Amino acid sequence: MKINIVFNKKIPEYAETLEKVEKELENFSIEYQAFDIANLKNFGDFTIVLGGDGTILRTARFYSDFKTPVLGINMGRLGFLSQPEDIHDIIKAIVENKYYTEDRLMLCSGTHPALNDFVIKGCNQSRSSKFYLEINNEVVCNYIADGIIISTPTGSTAYCLSAGGPVLYPTLDSIVIVPVCPHTLNARPLVVPSKEKIAVKTNDMLLSVSIDGYDTIKCIDKISIEASPQKAKLAFLNERKFYSVIRNSLHWGVPPVNIA
Repeated sequence: MKINIVFNKKIPEYAETLEKVEKELENFSIEYQAFDIANLKNFGDFTIVLGGDGTILRTARFYSDFKTPVLGINMGRLGFLSQPEDIHDIIKAIVENKYYTEDRLMLCSGTHPALNDFVIKGCNQSRSSKFYLEINNEVVCNYIADGIIISTPTGSTAYCLSAGGPVLYPTLDSIVIVPVCPHTLNARPLVVPSKEKIAVKTNDMLLSVSIDGYDTIKCIDKISIEASPQKAKLAFLNERKFYSVIRNSLHWGVPPVNIA
């Protein structure tokens, strides 16, 4: 077995955690190479990521081309995609093949993949724009809004949720379409099958598109989005109870604290 280790230098504690992971791998006589998130390479047949969900998203997108399982060790805030367990237990479980994987839907626009979402706004983000939504070349509706989010189930608990979208079970093959601050009371999120081909355009300004909150496509008049032929392969040690994750991480269904 060979292991890729991916780390994010922007996280202050990365060096200490990287040293612990390398030591454990050496104790198990596992060959490995470590890469900064900005310089990913395909060396191993399993990948360990040191970072938050953003680092895991970028890593999972890269290794989806190689169908390599990606397991995150949480060094961020929410840790939706990562493991909280002890590093020794994580390495031991990987070596003993005691983990399971989930294939997650990704989206793409041309050569640009997304595991969370495409966020579409006007280039002049200081004001709202008029967006035209098409599905399978059929006009669906138009929005006067601050933007439109096209999200995977994985991304449904990210910006999509903050904008009023639904929470989707992460392994569903569905796409969520959510307008951001629409200037109407009758605009509602849409959940459509993953086979649908989605297009968004505008006639009053060019579009700026953010991909997973990191990459940006600027100054285009139309964007076409569909399911990617590749799926991200996320690894976990134990079967994840999704409803417990959203309850514990987002305080789902937890009553507010009584402030006297």
